[in-house]
Amino acid sequence: MFKAAPLSRLLLLLSCFLLAVPGATMACEALRETREATSEIIKTFISSKKMKVLTFVGYSGARYQDPAAMLEHASRVLDRHSPAGTMINIGATTEGIGGIYELAKRRGFTTIGIVSTLARDEHVTLSPCVDYVFFVKDPTWGGQMPGSTRLSPTSAAIIANSTSFVSIGGGDVARDEMLAAQRAGKSVTFIPADMNHQLAREKAMKRGLSEPIDFRGAAHAAFVKGN
Repeated sequence: MFKAAPLSRLLLLLSCFLLAVPGATMACEALRETREATSEIIKTFISSKKMKVLTFVGYSGARYQDPAAMLEHASRVLDRHSPAGTMINIGATTEGIGGIYELAKRRGFTTIGIVSTLARDEHVTLSPCVDYVFFVKDPTWGGQMPGSTRLSPTSAAIIANSTSFVSIGGGDVARDEMLAAQRAGKSVTFIPADMNHQLAREKAMKRGLSEPIDFRGAAHAAFVKGN
């Protein structure tokens, strides 16, 4: 049974600090390749690598209440996979769950990002630790299309091109993708985690909503019984 040693947690906390501080030294300086791609193009790329794809989903802009704990969970998951046979996919960006990119690169994994073209068009910062970025033409950030049960192009591409999924917390998009992956017969693992409480309160205030009291995210409600 894994138990994080004090030094291990200190290193993870330091990693979180470096990820949060502009200009901080990162563990990698990836020679990033970016392209707009369809699901079929992504499939061809992955097939050429002859590797499985482990996808992490969770909070991005909502971030984590305990980033070090999130990285600890991710570390345990990565321990069960070989860099020689597995690529790590997230959403290409730096925030929240994107912190796992650096952790994965430190361990020698090839990293990819499948993300909406909105990230490119809105100049969202990409992680310096992602090797290959695929922008999928999409008017949304993922999840189900508005007013429909159909997945957005980005989420559909992620489901089609991933072998297994791990969600560490997560909102609506993570919930929709995990449920779709489950229906598709993919391996899915959910790990509870709170979104950042202060950010959630600030967002609610800006929208004129009541102060939130539950910070567990929409994915928690879908995957944890008796929540």
